[in-house]
Amino acid sequence: MVRQIIWTERAQKERKEIFTFWNAHNKSSFYSRKLNELITKSLKLISSHPFIGKPTNKENVRVKILKAYLIIYEITPKEIIVLSIWDSRQNTEDK
Repeated sequence: MVRQIIWTERAQKERKEIFTFWNAHNKSSFYSRKLNELITKSLKLISSHPFIGKPTNKENVRVKILKAYLIIYEITPKEIIVLSIWDSRQNTEDK
């Protein structure tokens, strides 16, 4: 069963911040567009195979590694809720 993808406000904000950073850093949106394609493909895979991600200590919450990013999501019977897109290179004290 394919589950619907739902983005939390936090995850949407984080994704936008990542793209904004790369657009400014590279002075182009090319990398951001490619990264967005990878995120979209990963979420399609997760929606079909929700247990593909690594389990966490929270029930029904898993993590899928995508390059240097972690897609943190919750599994419900009908949905995949994207909780966060985390850049694993960033300092946790910055957030």
